[in-house]
Amino acid sequence: MCGIVGMIGKNDVALRLLECLKRLEYRGYDSAGIATIQNEFIERRRAEGKLINLAARLQENPLIGSIGIGHTRWATHGVPNEVNAHPHATGKVAVVHNGIIENFQELKNEVEQSGHKLASDTDTEVIAHLITHYLEIGQTPEDATATALGRLEGAFALGIIFSGEQDLMIAARHGSPLAIGYGEGEMFLGSDALALAPMTQRITYLEDGDWAVIHSLSVVVRDKNGIVIKRPIQTTEISGALTGKAGYAHFMLKEIYEQPQVIGDTLHSFINPADQTINLPDLPFDLSRVPKITISACGTAFYAALTAKYWFEKISRVQVEVDIASEFRYREMIMPEGGLAIFISQSGETADTLAALRYCRQQGQNILSIVNVPESTIARESDAVLRTYAGPEIGVASTKAFTTQLTVLACLAIVLARSKGSIDHEREAALVNALTEVPARAAEVLNQDENLKRLSQEISRARDVLFLGRGTSYPIAMEGALKLKEISYIHAEGYAAGEMKHGPIALIDDGVPVVVIAPSDELLDKTASNMQEVIARGGKVFFLTDVSGEKKLGALAAQTIALPEVDPFVAPILHAIPVQLLAYHAAVAKGTDVDQPRNLAKSVTVE
Repeated sequence: MCGIVGMIGKNDVALRLLECLKRLEYRGYDSAGIATIQNEFIERRRAEGKLINLAARLQENPLIGSIGIGHTRWATHGVPNEVNAHPHATGKVAVVHNGIIENFQELKNEVEQSGHKLASDTDTEVIAHLITHYLEIGQTPEDATATALGRLEGAFALGIIFSGEQDLMIAARHGSPLAIGYGEGEMFLGSDALALAPMTQRITYLEDGDWAVIHSLSVVVRDKNGIVIKRPIQTTEISGALTGKAGYAHFMLKEIYEQPQVIGDTLHSFINPADQTINLPDLPFDLSRVPKITISACGTAFYAALTAKYWFEKISRVQVEVDIASEFRYREMIMPEGGLAIFISQSGETADTLAALRYCRQQGQNILSIVNVPESTIARESDAVLRTYAGPEIGVASTKAFTTQLTVLACLAIVLARSKGSIDHEREAALVNALTEVPARAAEVLNQDENLKRLSQEISRARDVLFLGRGTSYPIAMEGALKLKEISYIHAEGYAAGEMKHGPIALIDDGVPVVVIAPSDELLDKTASNMQEVIARGGKVFFLTDVSGEKKLGALAAQTIALPEVDPFVAPILHAIPVQLLAYHAAVAKGTDVDQPRNLAKSVTVE
């Protein structure tokens, strides 16, 4: 998870920026850099590896200047080297960026045609060149930035400085978090308040679509429509939990809101936007020769595995078996030579999943793990690791770890399909484009938070709740039920919608809310009949769909939440977010311990 810092100070800021970056090390990174305005010109120091390497660069060749920006970066579609490290700069502009620019290739072609030459493999550099282009045709820094922001598609957080401007920094947020800190004649910028904690307790969190013009004595914030707006200044507890929660009431809510950024960070590690392909790290086995895939996981990760089963079988045309890790070994499955066994775990220490891995190792399977902790036991015992970039997840109920697991599995499905020859480049490009849109669409889903909060009030009063879905929405229905059980202690079950008439429909009455998850895909009409079955028996349907689904079936439901319309391939990633928010708000309404629900642990390291 990349980290951004910025500062307008009274004296040289480089070493203070370095200290701020150290407070963001928990996010993980493999390169870092700082830029300042030195004698009216942009100067940078960047280094591959840990901050100690950047510190050595600064000691050898100090940076002066009272204004600057800094960044810690996870390698994305560009390798972790100095050229790809942030800040990216032209002679006029330096930029640090978290997120993903969906229309990178279009913008790159445009700036290159106007005579600009990009030096890196990143999508970030195109932002610096785009702003520079508008400066060159006579726009002010503020106008050039505003024009450029209007051209960017995707999810992003930006910190920008300009040559010749010793008292101007611009920040922008669309989907990725960003905070402004107020000092005495100084101003600060950070991905979260933790980075700024030693310098200020006064923090403003930018909201989605905001951009801010920052001077040493003032801040002007504009919303997505360009209208000047006041955002509240909050006082944080420097060493207390509130700083770590970035002003959110709970870690779980903070982590839900981090999903546009961490999904983007994860996508960045696999997507090459230049040729619209997915690139995995070198694998010690040939995906094209895999005869069968076996996936094993526990809890929420198990539902990620079930979603992947649909992707792998439908798109990649490979047979898949999915097992709960705690049950897997007892079947004593005969496994095919050259088979691929995939293990999914946030912590990489889940005991049952590790035991399943060791069984597959004995059966001669190729071992691939999907984990959030690359130095974990499961990662160390695997032949290959695909990393999720969720960053630390504090809340016991998994949220951002789940959606980043789905993101990695979607990328793997595309590569597997390409290896098997079951999709052509055109289809791959379409699927990659659909994935690239997810961070921005996830940010739009979060705009439904208040509507979901109102819906959750009725759910919080229920004793039993049903979640229904078909296809890839079925695992999301089960995940929604699990979330509600975990943190609100309401009994909930997730079912395949077509199974209602085989038993669960007996539970339906006016006291059992039914949450139906149904994007407008080829299964929507079948789900409609299941909704009618529920309504005919007095049940109350809460409908999670998209704009087309709302137009078609919204009138049937007691309440409908319309999410952005996306390719059905990526719909389960987006639909995971509202069921998380429903569970969260129901738990808050009931007064339960959201972050540490009773009887549960974050990492289950015993069988």
